[in-house]
This record gives sequence, C-alpha cells and structure tokens, in this order.
Amino acid sequence: MNQPPSAASQLASLGLAVLLLDPDLQIASANPAAEQFLGLGMSRLAGKSLDQFVRFDELRLNEWLARGDAQISAHAVSMSLRNQPVRRVDLTLSPVAGAEGWQLLTMHESGDSGGLSDDHEKAVRTPAILAHEIKNPLAAIRGASQLLARKVGEAELSLTGLIADEVDRIAKLIDRMQSLGREQPEPVAECNLHEAIHRARTVVDAAADDKVQLVEEFDPSLPPVLGNADGLVQVLINLISNAREACKDAENPKVIIRTRFVSGFVMNAIRLGRPIRLPIQVRVSDNGQGIDPALRDHIFEPFVTSKKNGQGLGLALVKKLVRDMDGRITHERDEAEGWTHFNIHLPVAKPAGGKRAA
Repeated sequence: MNQPPSAASQLASLGLAVLLLDPDLQIASANPAAEQFLGLGMSRLAGKSLDQFVRFDELRLNEWLARGDAQISAHAVSMSLRNQPVRRVDLTLSPVAGAEGWQLLTMHESGDSGGLSDDHEKAVRTPAILAHEIKNPLAAIRGASQLLARKVGEAELSLTGLIADEVDRIAKLIDRMQSLGREQPEPVAECNLHEAIHRARTVVDAAADDKVQLVEEFDPSLPPVLGNADGLVQVLINLISNAREACKDAENPKVIIRTRFVSGFVMNAIRLGRPIRLPIQVRVSDNGQGIDPALRDHIFEPFVTSKKNGQGLGLALVKKLVRDMDGRITHERDEAEGWTHFNIHLPVAKPAGGKRAA
C-alpha cells in the first residue's frame, strides 16, 4: 500500500501562501507559495518579524495578530507588501492547536482562483460581471420552476412558488451585496412581521437536515412594522439559519423566535436627525455554545467570522438592512442559562394618512 505524502509535502504543494508565526509574530516557516507571494526565500524570512514585510490597513487585523488566539477569515483586505502598491487579499488566521501563541496565516490574491493572472481574466471576476454571471442561472432556475408549476399537482405548487420567490429574493440580495457599503437605504413600507418570519422559516426549514426544535412565541396583537419586506425576510433567514447551525450539536437543540412590544425603547437615528421609538422586538435565541468571546464585540463588522469557510458578510449585511429600516440589532449571551440572543428592534408603521412613527 502506498504511503500518503507527508504533511510537509502537502504544505509545499499548496497554491495558497502559508506562514507559520511564533508567539512574537516572527516567521518560523513559509511554504513555497508564501515565498513567491512575498518575493523572498525562506532564508530571508526566517526569524524576521511579519511586519517587516506585511502591513494591513485594517488596524483590527493587527490587533488580532498580536493577540495570538483569533480565528478569523477575511475577504478583500487591503495589504501593503514592503514598498509595493496596496493589494487586496483574502486571508485566514488560525491558532495552532496545542501550541499557545503560534498561528497560521494564509493569504492569496482576492478573487484569485489559482491560475488566472492576465488583466482580461481578472476583469471577469469584478463584482458587476460576477453578479451578472450569477443572475443568468437564477433566471434559468426561475423559468424551470414555472414550467414545473404547469405539470405538478396542487400539493407541489407551493414548492415551485417558493423556488420562484427565492430566486427573485436572491437576485435582489446580489444587488444589495454590491451596495453593502453604500449609504442609500432601501425603501420602507408597512410590513406584517409575522408573515416575514413565516416566509423566512419556510425557506430555512426547506433546506434544514437537522433535529433542531424551532419554537415560536408570538404576540399576535402587534401592529405592522415599518420596514422593507424582502430585507426583513433576509435578516430573519440569516439569524434563524445561524441559530440552527450554532445549536445543532447541543443535547436538546432549540431555537426560539419571540415577538413582543417593548415600550420605552428609543434610538437616536442619526440619518433622520431625531430620536425614534422602536417598540417592536423580534428575538432569535438558541441554546448553542455561543460566539467566541473574542469576536462578540465585532460580529456585525464585515469580514469577521468564526466559521471555518465563512466570509464574514452575513451579519454585516443584517446590520445594514436593519439600519436601513431605522431599526437596531443587538447581540447578547446569557452564560448562566446557556442562551444566545439576537434582538431586532423596529419602528411601528405610520398610521394611514399620518407621519412616520417617532
């Protein structure tokens, strides 16, 4: 039986730049891809401080590096390499198991798939063209669902309708992802909160293959909220999906969605230049282990994630969508009871003929 290649051989074969950093952030080893990425051989890199060669414009990344125990994945980070122009890179940072303070740093050109390098092929990966390439198959999926709707029975029509609706929502989500950093908010209107929750749960349940118990605790007397219906569904899909994933390994995994009226909650809306009341609360809770304490203060920031293959955009998008509705989202951890809570506070829709609730 052939012996598998050694770990060193596997590392040397990676097209991804990998640096091993000691507790003082000195380079202990670098694979060939890292030598090529930095433009220096291991003999020049060994024992030298990382900041002699690499500087990240995002100060928080430097703070996480200094801490030595952060587990992050970041996309399109601005990085300066010695005296070269600023580059955009995707990176991961992971502590080495069983070796306190030691870290593995991986880097590659943002959007680089390993073989494309000329200007024409790089242009293919620009956001606008990428969005176009995604929307093309979405249109085909939508068309196929419409054809299926003509052939299936009454019982399956709700599923084909769900496919078509979700294709439309994903297409809009792509547009929102492109404008994540823009300040122009999505238009708001009167929304039925419980309908949005039902829609989000239908989508999540259709894709779920776990044994998580999902409990609804609704206040049926709540008035309509002021928000963006598609945006609200997206927010709830993200939160419910995250909650299910977070608790799936618990002994009795459970997610609770609560709605209630909370009087007296006021937020100073800078965009509107005045305080507004946010009396409608949606709480998504799970009994999982909770978010890494080191990341809890930064979970709504772009490119911060504790997921192994995450991009760190989900909660950043959630925060923007809620903010566009002049709402607020917060996170809290109840260690005593073992629950994680995400709270959304939203304004009440304006009465007919009246002004926006304030």
